Amino acid sequence: MHEMSLAENVREIIEDAARTQGFRRVSRVVLEIGELAAVETDALRFCLDVVLEGSVAAGAAIEWVTVPGIGWCARCAQDVPLHERYDPCPHCGAYGLEVRSGERMRVSTLDVA
Repeated sequence: MHEMSLAENVREIIEDAARTQGFRRVSRVVLEIGELAAVETDALRFCLDVVLEGSVAAGAAIEWVTVPGIGWCARCAQDVPLHERYDPCPHCGAYGLEVRSGERMRVSTLDVA
């Protein structure tokens, strides 16, 4: 389950920010998760509850923002919506779209005190 390592990385990001910016408590964490990132959000939520316990973000509200998948179709010469990594172009049916967006996860916002 790679969600545990993702949760541990989120905790490290939060702890590093707390050290460098001097805050003591996080009340809300907003994560941007790409549609193509292969992250199971229920599993990630469980893992975050475990790894954030005892940290500055213990009990923080966790919110998700889904970043849509976008692929580049060379045949159409345009960006197109991409819901699965190996989907064809919705306009011309061509395969082999280049992923442009939606494959990453990042901590976008921390509400701190």
